[in-house]
Amino acid sequence: MTIKALVFDAYGTLYDVQSVAAVTEDAFPGYGDIITQIWRIKQLEYSWLRSLMRRYEDFSVITKESLVYTLRGLGLAYDATAFERIMDKYLHLDLYPDAKPTLAALKGRKLAILSNGSSDMLNALVRNSGLDGVLDATISIDSQRIFKPAPDAYSLIEARLGVRPNEVLFVSSNPWDACGAKAFGLNVAWIERVTPEAMALACVKSDVVSPLTMFKALRTQMDELGIKPDHRIYALSELPDLVALA
Repeated sequence: MTIKALVFDAYGTLYDVQSVAAVTEDAFPGYGDIITQIWRIKQLEYSWLRSLMRRYEDFSVITKESLVYTLRGLGLAYDATAFERIMDKYLHLDLYPDAKPTLAALKGRKLAILSNGSSDMLNALVRNSGLDGVLDATISIDSQRIFKPAPDAYSLIEARLGVRPNEVLFVSSNPWDACGAKAFGLNVAWIERVTPEAMALACVKSDVVSPLTMFKALRTQMDELGIKPDHRIYALSELPDLVALA
């Protein structure tokens, strides 16, 4: 393969969505972990449901709706200040430690984000994390009004970057996203940050399965959809060596 562009998912791939946990715990002591996991699960679920129902709302709305669902479902009262403080963390998510060094090492090829995030959310996040001077493009699915893993979302890569699908390496730690990108025709590297062996060990070590462990079981293991990524890696830092072979 000849790779001219690397395109990254944002949430969970370059940015650690679990970094909201400190804010949720501060706002609701003792509930931070479960809020974080239900919020993310519902956020993803709402994006897929709205795509299927053809009732699009941008990701900022979905993120708010899923947080409202979570707090209401847990019986937690909140005020506008606490709610906005939690929401604001999505504009200041922590980068994975190897994100910036990896992007720097990949300089010379086109680098972009393709995300379900709204344009305003993504632009703020990229700017706040200092990636605005590194990326060639930050692509939101807003213009297509349908979320990944719908094929129309991935078509934005060629439209924006001018590279064919077989010239793109799409990188995601989200199995559903890796499968969607592969089904569309992109080369795909999936970051397996949580192995089945680690999952088994986490369950054996405790009589009670934590919310984070349940999230990892539901959202970090490769899905059985008859589609496999081209490459399975364990960290962003493996990408420069992988691309050097292309």
